[in-house]
Amino acid sequence: MPDAPVSKTAVEVSPATARPEDGADTAAAGVSATKGNAAGGQGNKARSLWGDAWYELRHRPMFWISASLLVLLLLIAAFPGVFTGADPRDGDLTNHFLSKPELTHFFQADWFGYDAQGRSIYARVIYGTRASVLVGVGVTVLVTLLGGLLGMLAGYFGGWIDSVISRITDIFFGLPFLLGTMVILNAFTERKVYVVIASLAFLGWTSIARVTRSSVISAKQADYVTAARALGAGTTRMLFRHVMPNAIAPTIVVATIALGGYISAEATLSYLGLGLADPTISWGIDISEGSTAIRDNPHALFFPAGMLSITVFAFIMLGDAVRDALDPKLR
Repeated sequence: MPDAPVSKTAVEVSPATARPEDGADTAAAGVSATKGNAAGGQGNKARSLWGDAWYELRHRPMFWISASLLVLLLLIAAFPGVFTGADPRDGDLTNHFLSKPELTHFFQADWFGYDAQGRSIYARVIYGTRASVLVGVGVTVLVTLLGGLLGMLAGYFGGWIDSVISRITDIFFGLPFLLGTMVILNAFTERKVYVVIASLAFLGWTSIARVTRSSVISAKQADYVTAARALGAGTTRMLFRHVMPNAIAPTIVVATIALGGYISAEATLSYLGLGLADPTISWGIDISEGSTAIRDNPHALFFPAGMLSITVFAFIMLGDAVRDALDPKLR
């Protein structure tokens, strides 16, 4: 009886029996086998982790809804004059808490009414997007860079470096986030956007550091890292070429979800009078002013609070979608 034909895609070369000089041929065979499997199956090419994540995201309505909202928010923050022609600082006391919308001028009318000083609530909601989004993005970038770097160093090197960084992280973790930020901001007489960003980032990097540390510890034990180390790869190459790309996914998920929390924290501080202050336009400031007249004029509170809730909700939805796409166990 003739022998059954052997498919190339079924041939495997054991690492224990493969010779070094056969490495290139083995890798080429593996690539060909992967392509053969893809061509014979669904007709899809082999995807990387990020390619597979993008493939999953494209088929999730939650991702498109949240991404559309965030793109709109970014456009509003970058070009507020396109969405309203009213001056958010121009007050007219004759319009004091006028709740009836005026639709005589498209995108220039005060659809949301006026606040206690006769300023357009719609214009202030539009212009307040810039400060809130800027604080959220700025804090997220800083905590990701700082916490990611410290967590990567602690997880990769271990030993006394891990002990020192972990103890510093524990100390900062023990400080109440909002209370500590209030104490820091109270020391400044003029609280600009960059001051609020630095204060929130100073106490907000600990979660990113812990998540990154755990991810790096798992990634550095992988076979490809061991092989790269055996081939003489330097520490910098090991960290930024092999470890970080395969350990950064949980960090991105946590940072995306936390971004909405930082926007909420800025609004809370501004509401309490310890965050941004006039002449800066912020949703937290408007919520604070609108809460004083919530019984008679709830529209002054509802619109900035609603915009804040939509923004935080959009970032949380995006973070959940990214988490589900990057974690195969949740698919």
